[in-house]
Amino acid sequence: MLKLRALITAIALVLAVSVTSMAQEQTIVEIAAGNPDFSTLVELVTAAGLVETLSGEGPFTVFAPTNEAFAAIPPFVVEYLLANPEVLSAVLTYHVLPGKVLSADVTDMMAATVNGDSITVTTDMGVMLDGVATVITADIEASNGVIHVIDAVILPEITLPEVDALSVSDNVIAAGSSTVFPVTERMADLFNQDGFAGTITVDSIGSGAGLERFCVAAETDIANASRGIRDTEIEACTGNGRSVVEFYIGIDALAVVVSTANDFVTDLTLEELAAIFGGTAVTWADVRAEWPAENILKFSPGTDSGTYDFFVEEVLDDNAEGILNAADIQFSEDDNVLVQGVEGSPYAIGFFGYAYFVENAEALKAISLDGIEPDAVNAESGEYPLSRPLYIYSAVEILAEKPQVASFISYYLSNVNSQLGTADGQIGYFPVSKYSMSVNRVVLAALTAGN
Repeated sequence: MLKLRALITAIALVLAVSVTSMAQEQTIVEIAAGNPDFSTLVELVTAAGLVETLSGEGPFTVFAPTNEAFAAIPPFVVEYLLANPEVLSAVLTYHVLPGKVLSADVTDMMAATVNGDSITVTTDMGVMLDGVATVITADIEASNGVIHVIDAVILPEITLPEVDALSVSDNVIAAGSSTVFPVTERMADLFNQDGFAGTITVDSIGSGAGLERFCVAAETDIANASRGIRDTEIEACTGNGRSVVEFYIGIDALAVVVSTANDFVTDLTLEELAAIFGGTAVTWADVRAEWPAENILKFSPGTDSGTYDFFVEEVLDDNAEGILNAADIQFSEDDNVLVQGVEGSPYAIGFFGYAYFVENAEALKAISLDGIEPDAVNAESGEYPLSRPLYIYSAVEILAEKPQVASFISYYLSNVNSQLGTADGQIGYFPVSKYSMSVNRVVLAALTAGN
């Protein structure tokens, strides 16, 4: 019996060595072509004219997305890439490193790719690329390098054609979130300064009201939103012949603030914040015994605001009854009213978008939550518990029928990251990642390619 087991083990080892040897005798392209999970990748490599390159001596390290990874991309984007070999080649070569990098050699690093851009490699939770794609199978060795299989497609920095504002006319109407308002207003001002001949109207009426005007009334071109669009709103848009397109344009760390005259609050737990705005804590002493027995004056965005919706969902567990019936609370869709209310008393507390805190930092104090401060690093990582995405929405039909809207959104996506941040002159929100902005841009490019 022992001899039989030894013989079986020996045969298995010979077979394993044989399979490995066969793989190492094949090029990266040959291995990919022989694996049905890479059929989409092989099709795109062929369309981009990269077969000869990736069959060359190398060596190369290829991060290979599976068919499932490509299937997650909207079909119209894949069609756009197939129709634009130069862009397709840039995307595919972003998945290729010069040299042979095995998994044992991988560390946290910025790695230069064949297309000249660099990917971010992290190893905290497996090997991840740009915080998006995870290596699910490593070290498939080939005669001219190595393949690592990944579960998502990564994107280099995509640039859009420069918009000549002087050549654009007619009007653009945007409405919605008070949080996104300063971003869209800034982009409109810059577009006007660059010579736009039409008029851009930007109304601050809250995310819910903005999406109602966009989807139900169908009277605006762009909806600003500090929350994701809801299924019911998408249905309303569809009913009005509008196919919704979402653009992720920034990150907000919703600021919970008190007056600088408040000398006792520097940090709250989420449970304490829920007690304050959920109405179970009436005085500050109800929150912590050592704090003053003074009524808590509360200031909240109005119920049409995406900021209010987000706060109720994240802090109050989606139960609005407490905040709607809380004592000493004032609601307003105008964030400036909330700022003035909090400034007016050392016993006041409020919440709104980070940009409004930055504008009023001399009179207000942003408090940390569970010991985590609202800043760029904590907002982008999601560690700050009240960080959230910011969006603008339009529709496929609007982009096709109104070239001025497509031009303005293209200008917006090309320039918005430079306007976000906390330096002087910047809006106090945080830019989205290179990957997220590239998704925005390639989607817009694909939708407007025929115009």
